[in-house]
Amino acid sequence: MNRFLGWLRAFGRFWYGFIIGDDWTVAAIVVAALLGTWLLHVAGFAAWWLVPLASMAALGASLRRHHVSP
Repeated sequence: MNRFLGWLRAFGRFWYGFIIGDDWTVAAIVVAALLGTWLLHVAGFAAWWLVPLASMAALGASLRRHHVSP
C-alpha cells in the first residue's frame, strides 16, 4: 500500500509540475480560455479562436515578465 501511495504522490507531483510549471498564471489563463470557449459555444457562438489567442497572449505576457534585460 505504501508503494502505491508513493507512486500516486509522484504521479500527482509530475502532473502538477507539468501543468502548473514555473508560471501558474499561464495555466490559469488557459483554463479560463477553455471555460470561456465552452460558455460561448453553449451560447451559440463560434469560439474556436479564443484558446489559441489566449495561449499566445499568456505566452507573450510570461516571456515579457521573465525577460532579463542585459
